[in-house]
Amino acid sequence: MISNQILQNTIDGLKGIARVELSVMDVDGKEVASTMDMSHCSRAAMDFAGSPADSQEIQGYQYFKIYDEQQLEYILVAGGSGEDVYMVGKMVAFQIQNLLVAYKERFDKDNFIKNLLLDNLLLVDIYSRAKKLHIQTDVPRVAMIVETENGRDSNILEMTRAHFGAGSKDFVTAVDEHNIIVVKDLTDAETAREIEKAARMLDASLKKEGIKEVRIAYGTVVREIKEVSRSYKEAKMALDVGKIFFDERKIIAYNELGIGRLIYQLPIPLCKMFIKEIFEGKSPDEFDEETLTTINKFFENSLNVSETSRQLFIHRNTLVYRLDKLQKSTNLDLRVFEDAITFKIALMVVRYMKYMETLQY
Repeated sequence: MISNQILQNTIDGLKGIARVELSVMDVDGKEVASTMDMSHCSRAAMDFAGSPADSQEIQGYQYFKIYDEQQLEYILVAGGSGEDVYMVGKMVAFQIQNLLVAYKERFDKDNFIKNLLLDNLLLVDIYSRAKKLHIQTDVPRVAMIVETENGRDSNILEMTRAHFGAGSKDFVTAVDEHNIIVVKDLTDAETAREIEKAARMLDASLKKEGIKEVRIAYGTVVREIKEVSRSYKEAKMALDVGKIFFDERKIIAYNELGIGRLIYQLPIPLCKMFIKEIFEGKSPDEFDEETLTTINKFFENSLNVSETSRQLFIHRNTLVYRLDKLQKSTNLDLRVFEDAITFKIALMVVRYMKYMETLQY
């Protein structure tokens, strides 16, 4: 169904071109869009709706019927009699008829994409419906999830659609109250770098419209329409894992998640057991700020003592002292690769558990 605002914008534009007053009424004679008050035509519109005629002149006004799949949807009233007004009325009715078809097709496609993303379609239905809706089934595609501070605001949904353009083969929809999903068509030549570039352009476009907090995640490229839901699930995981382990990054890809992707799939009881076994009941994030800064900087510099001490502006011996102190309290020597890996994973596990706790409140 076309919104009343779309109808109003359409007849306002057509009136500006043709200089003819127009009113669109429903089958009960109620005005849904009008360039001037024609409520006095309501009774005549209702009588016309019940007549067999598709167009008729009544008391100096031209009346036209507009159908949606053979079902009478609207009555168009054009102000004034004469050949020109009749011709303009026919053209406006034709334009609205085409809008009905176009919006219905978009709704059908939107519905199809939603069900595709949510795995609500049988394999045979996917291909038969795609064929009916003229959607190619074997082109490369990637699913993107756009999250903003405003949630799934209808204005942001339209902004995103406008960014990709009306003639685009990309699909923009929403399956929940929080996020917007883009299913983007790709060429065979497009690489991961170009997908990220498209995400950055969308991010810039939304920020230009005043949307400050934007986070975009995307899955891997799929080449069959039946696999689009997989790319969507990957994008969902990338969005969540990105918030936990890559909070500073506003655009994240599924294939960049690394070990965070594995940790995210661990059950919480197993995580608690791991922390208890490694640190004997303590938590690795209970260390003071100085110790945590030292640990993180040591990891950033690939366990290089000299470079870490230089970046922390401390003497090498001071760093060695801190690492020795940490070893005594945890039995883990971060200068040993295996111990460093254990400690790094433990920090990530604790971060994951804290994030999951926030979701429970």
